[in-house]
Amino acid sequence: MLSFECDYNKGAHRRILERLLETNEEALPGYGNDHYCESAKEKIRKACDCENAEIFFLAGGTQTNMLVISTMLKPYEGVVSATTGHVSVHEAGAIEHSGHKVLEIPSHTGKMDAGELEEYLKRYWADSSHEHMVFPGMVYISHPTEYGTLYTGAELEALSNVCRTYKIPLYLDGARLGYGLMSKTTDVTLPMIAKYCDVFYIGGTKVGALCGEAVIFTKQNMPVHFLTMVKQKGGLLAKGRLLGVQFDTLFTDDLYCQISRQAIEMAENLIELFREKGYRFFLDSPTNQQFIILENKEMEKLRRKVRFDIWEPYDETHTVVRFATSFATTVEDIENLQKVLEDI
Repeated sequence: MLSFECDYNKGAHRRILERLLETNEEALPGYGNDHYCESAKEKIRKACDCENAEIFFLAGGTQTNMLVISTMLKPYEGVVSATTGHVSVHEAGAIEHSGHKVLEIPSHTGKMDAGELEEYLKRYWADSSHEHMVFPGMVYISHPTEYGTLYTGAELEALSNVCRTYKIPLYLDGARLGYGLMSKTTDVTLPMIAKYCDVFYIGGTKVGALCGEAVIFTKQNMPVHFLTMVKQKGGLLAKGRLLGVQFDTLFTDDLYCQISRQAIEMAENLIELFREKGYRFFLDSPTNQQFIILENKEMEKLRRKVRFDIWEPYDETHTVVRFATSFATTVEDIENLQKVLEDI
């Protein structure tokens, strides 16, 4: 069966598997204290043009969001997110379970507006009873967003300026960051993200790795005893080499960009195919996630031969579905999908 339901439904890029096998017999220190982790950190610092960045490797996205947010916030603070933000919708209350509330503001095709953020913060501090409320202690965004949309450099700068005015950190979830960086429409770069964000992570799980996310604290602001708190919350890998080897490989010879670019090219082929067949798009996404409006009966027929993600109802007879490409998507996959669409 053809599979387009997500960008992590296959194992890992071959070069990562080969490198893991090559290094398998080496006896290395645990908990990320090995030379592969150090090499990966140096390569990431160089890519971000942020020589003083503090970097920590974690296993998965929800774990990363929970650990970063819960360790950077004070006990009485919450995190501001767009209503569609992953931490608010698709993480099973992980942030709230850590003792911190997600404070929602409007979403615009997945994005947060700097003006609305500033207005929200102004209202909070103007409220005479704000000490009885959850303090907004951090701002969370994702790039790409849940809808595959992207912030511009100007939008990132505007959000950063608001956060600096109110002295709260801006945190960027980069689970699919590679696909945003390699989009042909973007003006955002890694150094720009490092400049405007106080903390962000480079996603590996959804961009060709078996698992792993690289958290980057850009302003010498890693929480004190972060490793200890990660371990306390169950997030510290004894075999930290597993993450270090993967990120060292991803940031060698531009592999991270190559993987991401491949997925973008396949997404463009996907867009062309659906447009030629007369399908409607829910929105314009310049990344590897594409949102198609399907008639419900046609959707059920298609599901017999193709896996995709059911996103949300469009109306009584139509549904928005998501097709995602990845490092493993091939031209043959697109051609086979074309044959399936011709038969339904």
